[in-house]
Parts: sequence; C-alpha cells; structure tokens
Amino acid sequence: MYPGFIPHWKRRHCGGGYSAGYSDSRAGMGAGEAYGERSWRRGWEYSLTPEDDAAALGFGSGAFGVRRPLRFLAFKLGLEDAQVSQLAKILDDVKTERAQAAVDHRRTLSAFADAVSGEAFDQSKADSGAKLRLESADRVKTAVLTALERLHAILDQEQRARLAYLIRTGTLTL
Repeated sequence: MYPGFIPHWKRRHCGGGYSAGYSDSRAGMGAGEAYGERSWRRGWEYSLTPEDDAAALGFGSGAFGVRRPLRFLAFKLGLEDAQVSQLAKILDDVKTERAQAAVDHRRTLSAFADAVSGEAFDQSKADSGAKLRLESADRVKTAVLTALERLHAILDQEQRARLAYLIRTGTLTL
C-alpha cells in the first residue's frame, strides 16, 4: 500500500482518530468520519484477542496448546462434560511431550553446531545430538499412541467414526 494512503484507509476502516486534518461539516458526521460511516466504527481498534496474542508468540505458548483443540474436538465429536475433562488431560500430556520435543530439538541443533565448529569434526557430539533426536521422536511417538488409545477408550462408536473422519481428511493432525 502506498504510504500516503494509510491515513485515508485507517480513517475509513477504523473510524475517528485518524482525521489527518480533514473535517466534514455535514450533519451527523463528526471530524474524520467518512460518508456512510456510523459511530459504531469509532470503538474498533487494531488488537488481537488474548488467545491470538498467545498463539502468535510461538508453538508451546499460552492458550493455543490445549483450549482450541479441546473446544474443536468437543464440538465436532459432541462430547459430554466427563469426556471433555478426560480429553483435556490427554491433550495436556501430548502438549507437554511436544514441548519437551521442541526443547530437545534445540539441544540437538546445538550439539550439531558444536560438532562442526571446531578444527576437526567432533563425532561424539554429533552422535549425542542424533541419539537425543531419536529418543525425543520415540517419546513423542509413544505419547501420541498412548493418547490415541486413551481417546479410543472414552469415545463411543459414533464419536470414534467422526474422529477417524477428521484424521483421514486432514482436519485433525497428529
């Protein structure tokens, strides 16, 4: 967007406060209010919801980890309150393991960087990084399989069919 157009765009889409020296003297229109614009636009601001703000911070931060998938699955599968509480525990366990996997991933990258940074290639540091990466992947695999098993146990047949559909279509990723 052309920089000179930004005040006009903000005035049109955000309401008052961005008049940039313009004023309308027509009846019912305040300073900076464009034709056809109503006063309800004045209160609108550029801001993220607390959940979007937390999600923008990164993978393991804030509300993105459990609440959104929990609400999504509770709605799509038609879960009861008892099932929702059990599902929250399952998702929390998977979230914790994936967060640990992210930490392990950074450690493996550090080990690989240390292995190539010296005068000679350090095979032992590279091996320890590769071993840590394999162990981390195995722990995530085990956590996902355990979560699927626990999820299977709390769902009825119709809910399992809906869950399988969500997984097959790619709507739900594991």
